[in-house]
Amino acid sequence: MTAPFGQRLADAVAARGPLCVGIDPHAPLLERWGLPDGPEGLARFTDAVVDALAGQVAMLKPQSAFYERHGSRGLAVLEDAVARARAAGALVLLDAKRGDIGSTMDAYADVLRPEHPLAVDALTVSPYLGPGSLQPAVDTARLTGGGLFVLARTSNPDAGALQSAVAGERSVAQVVVDAVRGWNTPGWVVGDPLPDVGAVRDLAGRWGATTGSFGVVVGATLPELDVDLDGLGGPVLAPGLGAQGGSPADLRRLFGRDHAVVPTVSRDVLAAGPDPAALRAAAARWAEELAA
Repeated sequence: MTAPFGQRLADAVAARGPLCVGIDPHAPLLERWGLPDGPEGLARFTDAVVDALAGQVAMLKPQSAFYERHGSRGLAVLEDAVARARAAGALVLLDAKRGDIGSTMDAYADVLRPEHPLAVDALTVSPYLGPGSLQPAVDTARLTGGGLFVLARTSNPDAGALQSAVAGERSVAQVVVDAVRGWNTPGWVVGDPLPDVGAVRDLAGRWGATTGSFGVVVGATLPELDVDLDGLGGPVLAPGLGAQGGSPADLRRLFGRDHAVVPTVSRDVLAAGPDPAALRAAAARWAEELAA
């Protein structure tokens, strides 16, 4: 059995820094690279990004939709890219935002199984059918050593209309965060009383073997952090750096130094292509800014 995702992520961050680079081959970007919007252009784009960055960054985050839109040939490109990226030492987070119930959610989570054609390290999931709906994915992650990043407090313009709505005494986003904190607490299951923050406080605020495999997505461009991440026990995926307006200063403002944060950059790195050296240099500049 592989080491849990949280431990593998902590090891990758220690070796390479926390930067995650998104792989988002949408049609305008393929055109900017001088590539056709089809499976051939998709493959050339993806090969260039993986070859340039998989040996350098901690994690790559391909967006599943941009491969699915090309049908079976697009998925074949994704399968090959995932295998090559992992072989080069990068973790792979499939950005698919899956969310359903029962056997359907169980099927979505199969990408965490080592025998699956994609066989990724972690998956983004949506909890808005209720955090308990994700239990099949949690079970698969625990069995296989995979990880989940759960949408909690995203920074798209109208996210607050749902995520900041109050459910009882907590916001919807806080309900999600608390459920993920529970998953990082040994023995806790949905329906049990919430675990005491102190029970997992020692997991928060540092990378290490105790980093949990279940994390949340919290946007780096929020005006303020309006969810309590204390004692989360797992990583925070923070998209929005670069073209979306987020900066390392925003990471410090929102998260301080108390959380295991994985900052995500996509457009600002991918815009440097197709030259491999330029892609590596763009990623290195972000890594240096984050380290500083």
